[in-house]
Amino acid sequence: MSRLPVIVGFGGVNPAGRSSGHHGFRRLVSDKLSREKAERTYRALAALMQCENDCNYINQHTLIRRLERNLFDANAIRLNKTAELTAAANGPISFNIRKSQLPADLPPGWLVEDSFSERVTVTVSDLHNLDVLFPDTRVSRVHSAGQLPTGFDPEKLYQSRNHPRGLQLTVYGASDAINSLGIDWQLVRDLVPADQISVYASSAMGQLDTNGSGGMLQAGLVGKRVSSKNCALGLAEMTADFVNAYILGSVGSTGANIGACATFLYNLRQGIEDIRSGKFRAVLVGSSEAPLTPDIIEGYRTMGALAEDEALKKLDGMGSGEADYRRACRPFAENCGFTLSEGSQFLILFDDELALELGANIYGSVADVFINADGFKKSIPGPGIGNYVTVGKAMGVVRSILGETALRQRTYMQAHGTGTPQNRVTESHIFNEMARNFGISKWPVAAIKSYVGHSLACAAGDQIMASLGTWNDGLIPGITTIDKIADDVHSSHLDFLLAHKEVDPESIDATFINSKGFGGNNATAALLGPHVTKRMLAKRHGKQKMQDHAGRNEPVQQATLDYDDAVIGGKNSLIYKFGEGVVDGADLDLSPERIRIPGHVQDVSLIIPNPYDDMT
Repeated sequence: MSRLPVIVGFGGVNPAGRSSGHHGFRRLVSDKLSREKAERTYRALAALMQCENDCNYINQHTLIRRLERNLFDANAIRLNKTAELTAAANGPISFNIRKSQLPADLPPGWLVEDSFSERVTVTVSDLHNLDVLFPDTRVSRVHSAGQLPTGFDPEKLYQSRNHPRGLQLTVYGASDAINSLGIDWQLVRDLVPADQISVYASSAMGQLDTNGSGGMLQAGLVGKRVSSKNCALGLAEMTADFVNAYILGSVGSTGANIGACATFLYNLRQGIEDIRSGKFRAVLVGSSEAPLTPDIIEGYRTMGALAEDEALKKLDGMGSGEADYRRACRPFAENCGFTLSEGSQFLILFDDELALELGANIYGSVADVFINADGFKKSIPGPGIGNYVTVGKAMGVVRSILGETALRQRTYMQAHGTGTPQNRVTESHIFNEMARNFGISKWPVAAIKSYVGHSLACAAGDQIMASLGTWNDGLIPGITTIDKIADDVHSSHLDFLLAHKEVDPESIDATFINSKGFGGNNATAALLGPHVTKRMLAKRHGKQKMQDHAGRNEPVQQATLDYDDAVIGGKNSLIYKFGEGVVDGADLDLSPERIRIPGHVQDVSLIIPNPYDDMT
């Protein structure tokens, strides 16, 4: 009997704001919210952005927009230009320089005259030209990005010690998820043995800014020294490592699963497999990505993947002036590329028994996650057949759990929806053919990258947060950056939502989360709604246990609300325990049957069943 992975907590941040309290979701649909909900979300955004509660200002400084200088100046990106100097009169070249600035390995033809001072005179013979690098700047051809809300600076919220931005976002996102749980994590540690808690989180590209691998790779070329932190903190798996070492103090299973733009779902699959196996009871799953650097933007641009300014203006028939940066990402319409974004998203999963025992909030559950490669390919970034398999299997598992009618009439698709010409054709064909295959006449399709952009590893996390918001507030965000579907999009069995769709939350039994990644990394998740999850729990555990859970859940709900109130009120609740609670090997209490760890109520059992009992 498989245990059900129940979603009991979530948190993070993306260009729409803080995820907990559904505020990031509500920013997407703020024009359709009740006045009370909208006002609360704008107060949450104002607290995050350290600004006045001015809706116009907040609207202009959230979601996809023009690159702002707090990240870098897109109109003056630093670079070095190579040049070759030749003496004007066919004679030698001479110049003065500090001794400390001389290269250790002198180039051919250099004659150095020491004047017994801090400076020397260098003469380059007329047989040798002088190769130099001149400092220069360039203007980015891409000015649109999914930036975090203006004024939000995770570096200032804790002692960041020059951490790469992606790890700063990890600390914020994981802290938000843990704090919004409504249950003191120490209580979880008291009930669950340390080896039955797992963490799976990563970025897709690693930490590539100057505090991470980017600084390590660039240091020698710009005359700087490599920091002792550059190499270590640049690793993609540091996302999970930071959660273990500085937030949870976890000694359980850990890992960083990477699958390009499907990375979040790769980690989610690992987490749900842990819980379904019965070997693990609590899992934190997540991802963080901070790719808004000049070099990464230029890398994707030269691939032809990003929406360049000139191409956006051409789409809109504009000859001059600025491109419409707010509408840079246009999934399933006439478009010209995706919009790069940053963010951090985390989910907390409990097995069904633990969720009921602790009175946890029930936001839904994960039916399954399917991952398939593309087979032989013409090119690494090109799409293939793997996504047909993942979507089909996800639909198949929902049919098995909920039945044909629920699949056909009570589900919708959260598309990968990047906003590229290739994606609009290939992904729509997958959805359309699968809808036809399963007898769905008009399958609703949403695509929230039109609001928040493409955060690479976090993309599916952004989609999941939006889906949880739909079950809470009864709104599916429409693709409002487009006017109509492109002619080459397959749509005979699909209903692309071009406006927000109001729904009864209990009319949506399941949501599909689709991800397509470079290299043939395809993943599709099937999420079950909270009402479906509770119905399944009642069938397994009985009416009395559900009533007991409802009673235990009341203070948990209040604690979740209290956290939200505190953050809106300006309280910084980040968790960062540097050097706290460190346990050495000598502190452990060991026996052949168990390991007792200081600070943990439950022992780690060393009595391991023989997994090959029928063979030994």
